[in-house]
Amino acid sequence: MPEPDSAPRPTAQAASETERGEPRRLPAQTADPTGHAEPRHFPPQTVSGPALVLILSAAFMVVLDFSIVNVALPSIQRELGFSTSAVQWIVTAYAITFGGLLILGGRAADLFGRRRVFLAGLLVFTASSLSGGLAHDQVLLVASRAVQGMGGALVAPSALSLITTGFPAGSQRNRALGMYGATASIGFVAGQVLGGVLVEFTSWRAVFLVNVPVGIAAVLLAPRLLGRSAPLSGSRRIDGGGAALITLVVAALVYAVSQVDALGWTNARILTALLVSATSAVALFALEWRHQDPLIRFDLLREPGLRKAGVMNLLLGLWNGGEMIVLSLYFQQVLHESPLVTGLAIAPQGVIGFTAGAFGARLARRVGVSRVLVLTSGMAAAGFLILSRLPSGGGYSPLFAAVMIVGFGTAGTAFGTMVIASQAAADDEQGLVGGVINTGRQVGAAIGAALLPAVAQAADHSGRAGSATGDRDAMLTAAAAAALAAVVAWRTRRAVSPLPRP
Repeated sequence: MPEPDSAPRPTAQAASETERGEPRRLPAQTADPTGHAEPRHFPPQTVSGPALVLILSAAFMVVLDFSIVNVALPSIQRELGFSTSAVQWIVTAYAITFGGLLILGGRAADLFGRRRVFLAGLLVFTASSLSGGLAHDQVLLVASRAVQGMGGALVAPSALSLITTGFPAGSQRNRALGMYGATASIGFVAGQVLGGVLVEFTSWRAVFLVNVPVGIAAVLLAPRLLGRSAPLSGSRRIDGGGAALITLVVAALVYAVSQVDALGWTNARILTALLVSATSAVALFALEWRHQDPLIRFDLLREPGLRKAGVMNLLLGLWNGGEMIVLSLYFQQVLHESPLVTGLAIAPQGVIGFTAGAFGARLARRVGVSRVLVLTSGMAAAGFLILSRLPSGGGYSPLFAAVMIVGFGTAGTAFGTMVIASQAAADDEQGLVGGVINTGRQVGAAIGAALLPAVAQAADHSGRAGSATGDRDAMLTAAAAAALAAVVAWRTRRAVSPLPRP
C-alpha cells in the first residue's frame, strides 16, 4: 500500500466526475486498534423504493417537530400554567438534546449498524411523543421533549447514512439525496400549517400525538424493508470521553444562543454556558488527537468537501431558522393574521423547496454541484433582499411570493451540501458525516433563532407594534448570511477532490 506522500493525486477527469456528482472510488481499508489495516466489511446494499419512502417519512416526522410545536406554545402555556419564560423550555429542551447528540448518534450508526440505530431512534421518538401528548404537568412535558430530541438525534444521521450507503455514488445517490432534502424542506414549513390546523380544530396535544401512528408504522415496517447494516468489524466501542465532550460542546452552545434573547449576552448563565462549550472543545481536541479510536477523526474534518458543507449548513441554518420566526411574528403582529393564515402564507416556500430538491440531481448533472451551490445560495440572498421591503399593512402583498425564491435557494443549498459531504467520506463514516452536517445546521438554526428576532427588535426604534422596520432589517441580515454562503461556494468551487487515504 502506498505511503501518504506517494498516494496518487486525482486526475482532472476524476475531479470533473466528482464535481458532476459521479462516483469517486474511496478507500476500502482502515486501521484496527493494533495499527494493522483491516478490510471494511460493509456488504453492498440497495435501498428499494418502499424503503426510501420509509426513510423519508421518518426524516419528515423529525423535521416537522421543529416547527409544529411552536404554533401550540400559547395553548400549552394557558392549559399547563407555564410562565412566559418557562414555556420556551419546550423548544429549548428539544434543541439542546437534538443538537448535542447528533454527532454521537451518527457515529453510533457507523459502529453498531444503521438500521439498528434508526429503529432505536424511532422507538425513543415515538414513545416520547406519546408521553408529551398525554402530559398533564410542566416537568413531564419538558422531559418528554428532551427525550424526543434524543430520539431525533439517532434518527436523523442514521436516515441520511442509510441513503448515502444504500445508493452508489453518482446520479442515483444524488436523486435520493435530492428527495431527502426536498422532504426536509417541505416538512419544516408544513409544521407551521399542520400545527395551526391541529391547534385550531383539535388540541395542542395533537401536535405530539400525530407522530405516534407514523412512528409505530415505521418501526413495524423497518425490519422488513431495510437491509441489515453490519457494524464495523473488530471490537470497536464508542469513545465515551469524546462522546461526552462533543455533546457538552454543542449542547452548551445551543443553550447559550437559544436563551440569549431572553437573558442577554452578559447574563452569568449565558457566559457560563459559553465558557463550558469553549473549554469542552479544547478538551475534546486534546483527547481525540491522542485517542487510538477517536469518535471524531480530525483528518476527516480537513476534507474540503466536508468543511465546505459544514460552513454552508451553518449559514443555511442561520437564515432558515431565524427567517421562520421573524416572518411568523410579522404576519401575526404586524398584519394581525391568524396562525393558520400565517402558515398558509409561508407554505409556498416549502412547496417550491420540494421542487428544488426533487430536481436538484438533474441540475447538478448539467452544471456541477459547486455551481448549483453558488446559484441556490445566491437565489436565497435575492429572495431575502426582496423581503427586506416588507409592507407595514395592506394585507397580502405580491412581495410575499419571494418566499418561493428563498425556498428554492434553501432546499437547493441543502441538497448540494449533502452531496459534497457524502463524497468526502467512505461508507463506514457516513453516519458521522450525517451527524456533522446536521449539527452544523442545528447550531446555525439556534443562532438564527436568537439573532434575527433580536435584530428585528433592536432595529424597530419606533416601538409601534405595527411597524415592519425591524423585520426588514432581519431579512437583510438573512440576505447577508445567504450571500456569504454564495461566496463560500464560489471561492471553493475548484477545490481538489479529497485524496484516497492510505
